[in-house]
Amino acid sequence: MATGGGGSQEANVPGQKLAEFCAQLDDYTPTIPDAVTQYFLQRSGFNSDDPRLVHLISLAAQKFISDIANDALQHCKMRGAATAVRKAGKDKKYTLTLDDLGPALSEYGINLKKPNYFT
Repeated sequence: MATGGGGSQEANVPGQKLAEFCAQLDDYTPTIPDAVTQYFLQRSGFNSDDPRLVHLISLAAQKFISDIANDALQHCKMRGAATAVRKAGKDKKYTLTLDDLGPALSEYGINLKKPNYFT
């Protein structure tokens, strides 16, 4: 089957995209250090000699935490939109509270219960 134009055949090479992803992964430093990820992996019984795998898990953990924080922010904004009017010209600052974090975590199957002694 002929293609019209200057399409690149390199994209069709098996493993090409994986190799590019691994190269990009080596250049990126996740927020969660690899040593922290390695510690928790060892505590859970997972041992790996491949540092790229630990690096990938660090990146996945960062994404997971980022998604939860973003969902909590959306809950905060929705809760704040019902009670307050935004002031013109000022950026509103938000505070992460358990009231926002609880529903965000429950979307991911994590139940958060506030101890009775917190008010």
